[in-house]
Amino acid sequence: MVKVTVCIGSSCHLKGSRQVVEELQYIVKRKNLGEDVELSGAFCMGKCAEKGVSVTVDGKFYSVDPAAVEEFFDDVIVKAING
Repeated sequence: MVKVTVCIGSSCHLKGSRQVVEELQYIVKRKNLGEDVELSGAFCMGKCAEKGVSVTVDGKFYSVDPAAVEEFFDDVIVKAING
């Protein structure tokens, strides 16, 4: 199972973390990957200076633009699922 954590702290909230979370939930449901992806939230990850929303996938940090969640999912999360 791939663990995906989205920062929901103040800075990331202002950058669109809610949109990122909702989009990830939608994609996981649409692609029927609930058994493969564990979504969770965390308060400040200490990367507030980054441009996008802070997200970790199995502990590896990414900065995600809310407008590019589907691309991020396909490029990073699907690859992590498939090993």
